[in-house]
Amino acid sequence: MGSPIYGVSFFFFLLLSLLSTPSSALPRNPSSKPSSSSSSSSSSSGQINSNSVLVALLDSHYTELAELVEKALLLQTLEEAVGNHNITILAPRNEALEHQLDPEFKRFLLEPRNLKSLQTLLMFHIIPKRIGFNGWPNSGLVRHRTLWNDHVHFTTKEDSGKKAVDSSEVVRPEDVVRPDGVIHGIERLLIPRSVQEDFNRRRNLRSISAVLPEGAPEVDPRTHRLKKPAAPVPAGAPPVLPIYDAMAPGPSLAPAPAPGPGGPHHKFDGMSQVKDFIHTLLHYGGYNEMADILVNLTSLATEMGRLVSEGYVLTVLAPNDEAMAKLTTDQLSEPGAPEQIVYYHIIPEYQTEESMYNAVRRFGKVRYDTLRLPHKVLAEESDGSVKFGQGDGSAYLFDPDIYTDGRISVQGIDGVLFPPEEEQKSEKKAPPLVKVTAKPRRGKLMEVACSMLGVLGTDSYFSTCQ
Repeated sequence: MGSPIYGVSFFFFLLLSLLSTPSSALPRNPSSKPSSSSSSSSSSSGQINSNSVLVALLDSHYTELAELVEKALLLQTLEEAVGNHNITILAPRNEALEHQLDPEFKRFLLEPRNLKSLQTLLMFHIIPKRIGFNGWPNSGLVRHRTLWNDHVHFTTKEDSGKKAVDSSEVVRPEDVVRPDGVIHGIERLLIPRSVQEDFNRRRNLRSISAVLPEGAPEVDPRTHRLKKPAAPVPAGAPPVLPIYDAMAPGPSLAPAPAPGPGGPHHKFDGMSQVKDFIHTLLHYGGYNEMADILVNLTSLATEMGRLVSEGYVLTVLAPNDEAMAKLTTDQLSEPGAPEQIVYYHIIPEYQTEESMYNAVRRFGKVRYDTLRLPHKVLAEESDGSVKFGQGDGSAYLFDPDIYTDGRISVQGIDGVLFPPEEEQKSEKKAPPLVKVTAKPRRGKLMEVACSMLGVLGTDSYFSTCQ
């Protein structure tokens, strides 16, 4: 009896164990097992699904921020953060990164050696937890730790009720919402203190290392004193020195360099402009002699080009060929005579026919400075035109505005101008004084003594007895 009962109980126990084994091996929630396994595999493989907030950031209208994230090599770090927990991204507007950001600071962030500063800046805008629009406090402030272990402050303005993060206002709350995070659009970029200090330190070092070595001090040949460093001159500004200091010391010397907006930067191409106006004289006709003097007989064309390149303006009173033919050999044979004649016909101003005629109509007589110091050329109205000079040596404005380009103005005249001679005060010459030497008178005693010496023959030894 005991053995069959033992066999049946053993068989029943074996059957229960077989039925319990497959039931215990099956999952209670079949749907949870694949999701957990997929999430673990995605976190281990470093991949995220297409519905992630990170993918939404890269495909959103925050293109400037997305570009900085790619340049900072933060995609893998953000993928791991999204795989571990939800995140909140504070995304600045594109305008704040394109136009409102200091260009020098932006260059600092994009330099390869400052990659750590760029990563710090971007992770300062990411909070490793989900904070919706209701997460802002109604009053006061709330601190939240960022992905860079720093803190940002969430506040609500009492007067307007607008939400803010530090000093940046939230302009588009919950702009992008995904299962693993949310993106809030903010007004401007948030800059942590460490990045700002690093930028200031690098900027100071760059300014120190960019100092150019200074050479030996230079002596000004005009004042025989040490030259002071010239102040920076903006492009297009008038020259610092007057035109007379920029001219050559003499006709045979090269023009002296003068600071100005041209200088080494070549803001004005004076050589091309002088060449252009000389070609204009030749094509215009009747001014070949003037062009010949400027190019062949003298080096004034080169000097004028240098002056215009330095930023100076010139007005040339060009005598026509008929007037130049009246010059005598004596007037041109003296050393430096052609240069002095042309200097007297160059005004260091930009004048046109209209400006000169209006000036003489308003003021009657106008004296213009010339490059031949200290002489000035007189201009006055005559017969509805402008007359230069005085008396027989005057000349009329014959061909106005032959060449005008804003830097050089050429006005044709029908005579050669000469500066008025200085009046010499006539001094009355007094007749020469004739010096009459009167012989000294001798007394009675001296006459007696001389007669006695004459008898002895020794009177010739004494001048008083001669």
